[in-house]
Amino acid sequence: MRKLSWLLFVIAAVIMLSACGNSSSDSSTDTETSSEGDTIKIGTILPLSGASAQLGENSKKAIDMAVEEINEAGGIKALGGKKLEIVYADSQGDPPTGVSEAERLLSDPEIVLLNGAWQSGVTLPASEVAERNGKIWIAPVPSEDSITERGFKYVFRLADTSTMRVAAQIAFLKDLNKIEPIKTVAVLYENTAWGTGVADTWKEELPANGFEIVLAEGYDGNAADLTPVATKVKNVNPDVVLMVSYLKDATLLTNAFVQQKVTPKAFIGTSGGYADAEYLKNVGTNALNFFDVAAWESDVNRPFSPEVNNKFKEKYGHDMNGEMVKEYVAIYTIADALERAGTTESEALREAFASTSITEGPTQMYASEIHFDETGTLPDPGLVIVQFQEVDGEMQRVTVYPFADAREGAELVYPYQPK
Repeated sequence: MRKLSWLLFVIAAVIMLSACGNSSSDSSTDTETSSEGDTIKIGTILPLSGASAQLGENSKKAIDMAVEEINEAGGIKALGGKKLEIVYADSQGDPPTGVSEAERLLSDPEIVLLNGAWQSGVTLPASEVAERNGKIWIAPVPSEDSITERGFKYVFRLADTSTMRVAAQIAFLKDLNKIEPIKTVAVLYENTAWGTGVADTWKEELPANGFEIVLAEGYDGNAADLTPVATKVKNVNPDVVLMVSYLKDATLLTNAFVQQKVTPKAFIGTSGGYADAEYLKNVGTNALNFFDVAAWESDVNRPFSPEVNNKFKEKYGHDMNGEMVKEYVAIYTIADALERAGTTESEALREAFASTSITEGPTQMYASEIHFDETGTLPDPGLVIVQFQEVDGEMQRVTVYPFADAREGAELVYPYQPK
């Protein structure tokens, strides 16, 4: 049955790409390309070393799998079946390095567009390089709102924004409040553009919705010890702790909370490190009954989700997460735009991305329609809340909210119960 399901998925992917290619051929006779080699080169900037290297490596797996599928299905048919080729660059999680890598990639005339750069703090300045050069920048993962609020023409974002995530958290808090009252909140954030952007939204939206912020604590995400932050939280004794962290600091905070016996009514993450495949390996049952926001989860009932995730798990040994799914979907979105443009010329590609409307094929595992608003943002990804629960002796991310989307048989644990 698994082989049959995967065969049907591959057939659907081929049909989707073929349809795009045929449509492009019918509507345009201009199939010239500025990419003169045998492949279409896509520059992709990720943190492949440093504190966030694991995040970048996991994204790379998802990208590589999508490229492999598209190339095996015949490549970009509107461009003579040319194959996609990813040219990777390492940002090291450092904004100036990300900028220099963007400049280096675009010095190669065969690089058609740029993709990246996972972290908002790197994406903000690096995407300016693409904009200045009139090249497309696709942002699958970075969520800082300002990325697509600068009036840029060539930047397109698939990621759910920080504002969308905060809205999902507040809706969840309001429903939790009906079960056990919530009055006070502590907000913790790593102090790069992403974390401070989320914190600014919390500081505006939480009081506006009747929640008092009793602690707003920024910290260095590369710190070796975050016990002092956990101690501050314990001292103010909030009803809820909201956290925005990458993998290293998510790990340190979780372990410190358990060691310091911090027991609010709920801990709620904001994706990022809490969604990383390594997180549960690092913290184990210390994460028991923590919550997290997710754009996608392996137990969510969406088309293509089980087939793609099962293939990924067989290939790499672990499930996908929302960030990996967005990287995977981004490659299919790029392929769709190339098929419809019938060229790699930047202005034609820009028009193709702006008019994107994908409603079939593997992109549906992330959103029922891939499209972009006037700012270049996907306006309506579906967000869910997961809870880390022990299922059959194994720690898992279990979808618990919205209640209509919850895993069948799952029960939300609230207030927080430590291990």
